[in-house]
Amino acid sequence: MQITKKHTCTGHNAAIYALCAGLQPHQWLSAGGDGWVVAWDQQDPETGRLLASVEAQVFSLLALPEHNTVVAGNMNGGVHWINLSHPELTRNIQHHQKGVYDLQQVGNHVFSVGGDGILSRWDVLTGRALESLHLSNKSLRCLTYSPELNELAIGASDGNIYLLDANTFAIKTVLKNAHDPSVFCLLYKPGGKQLFSGGRDAMLRLWNLESNTPINAWPAHRFTLNHLVFSPDGHYLATASR
Repeated sequence: MQITKKHTCTGHNAAIYALCAGLQPHQWLSAGGDGWVVAWDQQDPETGRLLASVEAQVFSLLALPEHNTVVAGNMNGGVHWINLSHPELTRNIQHHQKGVYDLQQVGNHVFSVGGDGILSRWDVLTGRALESLHLSNKSLRCLTYSPELNELAIGASDGNIYLLDANTFAIKTVLKNAHDPSVFCLLYKPGGKQLFSGGRDAMLRLWNLESNTPINAWPAHRFTLNHLVFSPDGHYLATASR
């Protein structure tokens, strides 16, 4: 696999904490410590377009192309619903008591996890919180979804991974002491029978979800693993670290 650097996008005034696919097929979004949400065009990467500016650092980002809306979670627990078609409808909902660390769309819902240990389900159409579950007394740092299992996996700063039914919020199992001291990233393998996890211990682990046991573990980096992603062909797993 060969990777070639094509361009360096500059313009943010502080650390970048969040990247996601954009509202158009050739677009991606970035956000970070300056509170800016910026759209970048792959066909013209020289210039970013400021979509919104919020009053706090942005930790998480999610684009909803079908609604021309961007959801951003900030360090103070606010969830911004940025309506680009009708800016007057844009709202900042102070929901989590601490930072909003991850966002995930599943059908007509958005899930958020925060520093207050709470998982919340939001309605995409109205941008309103429908229900919440207090999972841990420590921060929830990441979540991912398996369509095959209709299951959410949530990583927490208590070192555990929580597996929940996405419809009912019922806890199916807890993978205890998965990382020391915190789980920072998760990713299901296609099919849903295995799960990759990364943590503050710089370890990458692969879990068998039929037996709920680790299959393998690798000292992937020197510092915290912050993100996991598969290559487009599914043959490679990329890890991002502090």
